[in-house]
Amino acid sequence: MASGRHTVPPLAVSIGEPAGIGPEIVIAAWLSRARLSLPSLYVLGDPALLSARAERLGLRLPIAETSPDDATRHFPDALPVVPLENRLEDTPGLPSAANAAGTIEAIRRGAEDAMAGLAAALVTCPIAKKPLYDAGFSFPGHTEYLGALAEEATGGDAFPVMMLAGPDLRTVPVTVHQALAGVPAALDKELIVKVGAILARDLETRFGIAAPRIAVAGLNPHAGEGGAMGREDIDVIAPAIAALRDQGIDAFGPLPADTMFHTAARGNYDAALCMYHDQALIPVKTLAFDDTVNVTLGLPFIRTSPDHGTAFDIAGKGIARPDSLIAAIRLAHALALRVRSS
Repeated sequence: MASGRHTVPPLAVSIGEPAGIGPEIVIAAWLSRARLSLPSLYVLGDPALLSARAERLGLRLPIAETSPDDATRHFPDALPVVPLENRLEDTPGLPSAANAAGTIEAIRRGAEDAMAGLAAALVTCPIAKKPLYDAGFSFPGHTEYLGALAEEATGGDAFPVMMLAGPDLRTVPVTVHQALAGVPAALDKELIVKVGAILARDLETRFGIAAPRIAVAGLNPHAGEGGAMGREDIDVIAPAIAALRDQGIDAFGPLPADTMFHTAARGNYDAALCMYHDQALIPVKTLAFDDTVNVTLGLPFIRTSPDHGTAFDIAGKGIARPDSLIAAIRLAHALALRVRSS
């Protein structure tokens, strides 16, 4: 754990979808705290749910109901839990809209704690969108909701950007949860420039990279092959790269996506700016599925998350691996320390 002038508050961990593996990977991470030298954290959740899940898995889990400012004191001996106003039911593998209010409350309170400085960062466990939608949740997902919370709190514009950060590769998709058929129409120069500029800024300010190098993927096979396989690389992506360079950002491309992720190519850049979801997520998850972290850039606070989903099929069976959550906890703490010391 950090000490001295670089000490930061504990991390806030939102419980995520209660019927998924979120509760048990949180439990597994805390049980490994000493062996892995994890930083202090607290969980925004329902103590009864966590106790029930631990009992289901045959685990002894001491819990300390606490507040954010007292969580660090409890962390060595008990899992610090800041109770929610909305109760959560422990029904592994069976998501219900009845849990939506608590799931959303945990995210909101975690973001508020991070923006207030009570938490060094927010780490979110995976959510399932359907039960939230069934309860009237109007946001496409975590990221958009966090952006809205940031705008509400600051009175300004927040433009959240998804990054997948692994040990050997960082990628950012320009379009995120967009059907592949709609990607060409969704791409424009302004969007690419906005995402690229946020990426460059956060690589510098949060990741400590003084002069970030950004490789920009083309949209079409062979980056369009001079227009023979589509004009988007020439008419949209190349002008966006030129605009980023005019801002002093070391962006280059468009590059053929099938040759920019091998070992030698990755040594030429600090992050890859990709045009759509799978173009960004497939390479980084293939290289390091268990150690990759979802990081949200463009927010006034640090947010990380595991790179996997709720895994309803294995929830409550005691076989879920906490590796990605542990990586998310470590990265959130490292980013918070860097921001605090800068």
